[in-house]
Amino acid sequence: MSYGFRALANPLAEGGAGDGGAGAGGAPGSDEVLAFHRRLPGYEPTPLVSLPRLASSLGVAELLVKVESVRLGLPSFKMLGASWATYRALSERLGAGSDGARDWADVEELAERCTPLLPLRLAAATDGNHGRAVARMARWLGFGARIFVPAGTSAARIEGIEREGAEVVVVDGGYDEAVARSAREEGPDCLVISDTSWPGYVDVPRWVIDGYRTMFAEIDDALAAARRPGPQVVVVPVGVGALAAAAVARFAHGPSAASLIGVEPTSAACVTASALAGKPVTLSGPQDSIMVGLNCGTPSPVAWPRVSRGLAGFVTIDDDWAREAVRLLAASGIEAGETGAAAVGGLLALRRQGRASPLGPLVGTGTRVLVLVTEGASDPPAWRAILGTELVGGAVR
Repeated sequence: MSYGFRALANPLAEGGAGDGGAGAGGAPGSDEVLAFHRRLPGYEPTPLVSLPRLASSLGVAELLVKVESVRLGLPSFKMLGASWATYRALSERLGAGSDGARDWADVEELAERCTPLLPLRLAAATDGNHGRAVARMARWLGFGARIFVPAGTSAARIEGIEREGAEVVVVDGGYDEAVARSAREEGPDCLVISDTSWPGYVDVPRWVIDGYRTMFAEIDDALAAARRPGPQVVVVPVGVGALAAAAVARFAHGPSAASLIGVEPTSAACVTASALAGKPVTLSGPQDSIMVGLNCGTPSPVAWPRVSRGLAGFVTIDDDWAREAVRLLAASGIEAGETGAAAVGGLLALRRQGRASPLGPLVGTGTRVLVLVTEGASDPPAWRAILGTELVGGAVR
C-alpha cells in the first residue's frame, strides 16, 4: 500500500554535532544522569528487543527496538528528561548545583531537601507526555503543577495529567501557543520545565536533553551484555528536536558512530523545513497529525545546532504510516502509541517506497538498524481504534 512520504538528505549534515548547542559547557556524563534516575521510584532499564521477523520483511540485517512504553511508571520516555531537568532547576534554586545528587538517597529525602522552596509550582507546555512527567515530579516533591495543552488535546491525555494532581489549562491554539503561554508562568513561585527553548531560556531545555542520556546508556549496556555490535543506522522521532539532539550526542561520533535519520509528520515537519531553509523556521497552519507528540511548529533553538548538523536525513510521513507501525509493533508484542511508533513508520516508508531516494543507500540488506519507540498507549481509546481490538490486562486481544 502506498502512503504519502518524503525522504531527504540533510543539506546541513556535517557528520557530527561539534561542540556547540545542547549539552555543551559542562554537560553531565551518562553515569551521573543514570545514577540520578536509579534513585527514582520504579526505575529499571526499558527493553531493547530484536524483531527478526519484521527485520526480514523490511529487508534489513537486524532491527533493534528500544521500547519506552513504560518508563518510571509513565507511558513514555519523557520522564527521563523532565525529572533530570526538574532536579537541576531545583538544585540551582537551592544553590546546590548538580553536586546535590550525592546528598539524598530517595525521592522522599529529595522532597525534604526542597521544602525551603515551598510554596512552589512547576509549569510546562505539552501535547501530553512531557507535561504528565512534569506533573509526576511535582507530585513526588510536594509541589503544585500547572500544565498547558493545545486545543484539541484528547480527554485521555488531559485526564492522565490531572491524575497526577496538576491543573490543566487548554490554550487556544497549537503547541507553540501553549509554549508561549507557559513561559509567562516563570517567577519566584513557579519553575517552568520546558523541553523547548526561547531567548533567555536555555538551561532547562539543555537539562532535558541531558536527561535522555540514560536511554542511550542502557542501550550500550544491553549491547555490551549481549556482545552484540552497535547499530549502523538509528531512526529517531523528531518533535522540537530534544531527543534527536541526545541521539546525535551519542551516535554521531566515535568508533561506534551511526547514521541518524529523523522522522516527522508531514504536517509538522518543522526541523526538515528548517534544514532545507538553512535556518530555524516556524511552520504556518495547524500541526494536526495523530502523532501528537511530534506536532511542533518550531525547532528548539537549543537542540537545533546538534540536530541540524548531526542528522543524515529526514523522513516525513503521513498518519497512515504511523497506524501501520502501531499494528506491526502490536503484532510483535510491543505496545506503542501513534507518536511512539513514528520512527518505525518512517523506516517502513523508507524501505517500501524510498529505496531510490537519497536516503535509500543508508539502509540495505546488511544494515543493523536501531529504532526508538518512545511512547506506549498514552491515549488508549485512540490506540484501540487503530488496532480494532481491546486492551485486556496489558495485552492485545
